[in-house]
Amino acid sequence: FGRPVMLENVGEELDPSLEPLLLKQVFKQGGVDCIRLGDSTVEYAETFRFYITTKLRNPHYLPEISVKVTLLNFMITPEGLEDQLLGIVVSQERPDLEEQKNKLVLESAENKRQLKEIEDQILKVLSSDGNILEDASAIDILKQSKSKGDAINVQQLEADATEKEIDVIRMGYKPGAYATQVLFFCVTDLANIEPVYQYSLQWFSSLFIMSIEKSEKSPDVPTRLDNLNEHFTFSLYNNICRSLLEKDKLLFSFLLTVRIMKSKGLVNEEEWLFLLTGGVMLNNPHENPASDWLSPKSWNEICILSGLHAFEGLREDVAANPGPWKKIYDSTEPHKLPMPSKFSKCDGIERLCLLRTIRSDKVILAVQDFVCSIMTDKYVKPPSFDLTACLNDSTCASPLVFILSDGADPMASIQKAAEVNNKEFDAMSLGQGQGPIAEAKIKKACVEGTWQVLQNCHLAPSWMNDLERLTEGFTIGVTHDDFRLWCTTYPSPVFPVSVLQNGVKMTIEPPKGLRANIMGSFKGDPISDQDFYQSCTKPKEFGRLIYTLCFFHALIQERRLYGPLGWNIPYGFNDSDLRITARQLSMFLDENDEVPWKALKYTCGECNYGGRVTDNWDRRTLLTILDKCYNEGVTTQESYSLSSSGQFVVPPDGDWESTVDFIDGLPLLPQPEVFGMHENADITKNQNDTNRLFATLVLTEGGGSGGGGGGSTDDKID
Repeated sequence: FGRPVMLENVGEELDPSLEPLLLKQVFKQGGVDCIRLGDSTVEYAETFRFYITTKLRNPHYLPEISVKVTLLNFMITPEGLEDQLLGIVVSQERPDLEEQKNKLVLESAENKRQLKEIEDQILKVLSSDGNILEDASAIDILKQSKSKGDAINVQQLEADATEKEIDVIRMGYKPGAYATQVLFFCVTDLANIEPVYQYSLQWFSSLFIMSIEKSEKSPDVPTRLDNLNEHFTFSLYNNICRSLLEKDKLLFSFLLTVRIMKSKGLVNEEEWLFLLTGGVMLNNPHENPASDWLSPKSWNEICILSGLHAFEGLREDVAANPGPWKKIYDSTEPHKLPMPSKFSKCDGIERLCLLRTIRSDKVILAVQDFVCSIMTDKYVKPPSFDLTACLNDSTCASPLVFILSDGADPMASIQKAAEVNNKEFDAMSLGQGQGPIAEAKIKKACVEGTWQVLQNCHLAPSWMNDLERLTEGFTIGVTHDDFRLWCTTYPSPVFPVSVLQNGVKMTIEPPKGLRANIMGSFKGDPISDQDFYQSCTKPKEFGRLIYTLCFFHALIQERRLYGPLGWNIPYGFNDSDLRITARQLSMFLDENDEVPWKALKYTCGECNYGGRVTDNWDRRTLLTILDKCYNEGVTTQESYSLSSSGQFVVPPDGDWESTVDFIDGLPLLPQPEVFGMHENADITKNQNDTNRLFATLVLTEGGGSGGGGGGSTDDKID
């Protein structure tokens, strides 16, 4: 029939049966063009066209495939996205203008069509045989064509003038569209970090429209755009953070801040590149003036940095006056000290570059301060895990995907959500031979409106294409409205991109940081349940001990960040340990007249948490930490200190909300002393965090974000 055909969502390898089609192996049979497809011979029409699409972000096709097809990059460009977003914001803010604009576009197209018809008619008359002056009908046609053409031209001029007026008003909203497209490309570059960080333009646009509706209105367009940008940026941050692993949340805040600054021309690309890489110097001709404390690596970086315009004279200043620089090197908080001499005026990225050369272990802390100064501190406080909000954002056509990390188990959260919403759910773990069973269960759940949980999807790579096919068949209005598909997977490239883009992604792991960890525990099950929190017959003792239990839980999890200094063996303490210990605490307090310290310490330190510990020294450490949290002083003394510095104390007696407010006021960055360690224990941990941050940020560079000049980062790296 010669009609076009589209094959969607292919991978990097194509089915061999397509070979004759790609090579156009057409032959004559009975005077008719034919082609061989598998075992069949079919007629081939010249008007036939074959299109193939892929959703792979950066596919690599072998040369033998590339020579058989014409490759086209249909990834959206910054300019194209900006136009789309401009249309969205104007259609929401000024629907009258957008409607008029669309009407003018249609009128303009119609006018051009009519002019083309008139031209064709005139050409037909002029090309006819005979003398045109003797043909009265031809002269009438020419007169009518001229008058009609003149009228259309006048109409088109009026439409063009009106369109220009509309464009002037629309251009007032362009800064908002530009700022938003910068955020989109910032988000899409996250896929270079982990393959499961996939976000679709449709989801992004829906979130943008939601912000347009919810952000503060203003008759002044610039003020309105500022309100919209502020609301949308924070909404995007919250939505993205819930699907990021803890290790990447600060990175995203930093990347978001820098990309926004780049879009305003506030970042020097050479300084940014130095911050990420530190530069390379093979032979340094300049002698290290302070080799007793300044490492060769730091001195090389100082010499490289001196070559940048903003840091002229840095090498000479360090060589001539090493004393002030050594004060920064020796300080416990170098990120808070002003830089020596003329470099005291350096701030932002410049200050981070200087700190990288002298005390790179404190760059992480400086990055947090940097984000707070530019974007406020709410961008370094990721939202706590909220399964209810994620469930509300989902539909029967959008799967809910848990991105797992070591020790994470979301089944208890899913089970609790099913109980609260009075839903039936069935769970199964994927593996060899489980695909057909899973498909049957999904189809059954689609009809009955129940929840289906697929655990460990990364263990069934061969079935992932079938999962993608099944999810594409989910349709609102056809699939039961109450149906939900839950998937759990470790970060893996085998998980279908379309499921990730169309689904609601979540991570469930201990929040990074002592304060965030305690807050996450207090807002998790069962402590956040007011019936549970208020049910204990000894509210004073329970309120204090449940806080110290959360403090203990956070402390032993955060110690893992210190490597062998924290635990000889890294243990997978998780929320299930906290849940059972919290319930036992409430039960023991209810059943005894006095606080049963011995029973509490045994069940917590020897069974629930201690049952995971295999090393004798680790067990001794665990019990010592537990003694600080479970003792009579906690229940008898006011503001009992949980750390030697007194920064962490037991909160005043109160309800759940007052305790949460107290937790929110805890230090963002605790000192090592709270873990019972020397202040130098932070050096190795922070240095590793800094190296990981910069190595990961390099992966996000070279994307299509707007920026402050200086060429692309790819050019500079080359």
